[in-house]
Amino acid sequence: MTDAVPDTPEQWLELCDSTALTDGGLAVGFDVLYQSQACRAFAIRFEGQARAYLNRCTHVAMEMDWVPDRFFSSDRKWLLCATHGAAHHPLTGACVDGPCSGGLTAVKLLEHSGKVYWRSQYDLRPVVF
Repeated sequence: MTDAVPDTPEQWLELCDSTALTDGGLAVGFDVLYQSQACRAFAIRFEGQARAYLNRCTHVAMEMDWVPDRFFSSDRKWLLCATHGAAHHPLTGACVDGPCSGGLTAVKLLEHSGKVYWRSQYDLRPVVF
């Protein structure tokens, strides 16, 4: 795995081992700057595919999980906002039920050689301490 072409604002950043994401299991959370604001994002696995989204309710701008890294419904079919009860499809982030204003904001992921990487973009950057 190599970074993108030098001198471009986009690059792949290592997030976790592939084994850290289990189907319908706990998410792996990470910090990002989205449009220059610090917020959390999370990665999950559903039907074998890794996906990541901003941890931001589409109804009211607040985090969706009331228990850290738990987003799946009890039947492990939907991503839920613990505060408002909105349900989102795990593969697309689309709202399927409840109060929503559009779908979840996706974060690009890549799985390669047993690792999961997320992509930095013009409006989505790593938090630098």
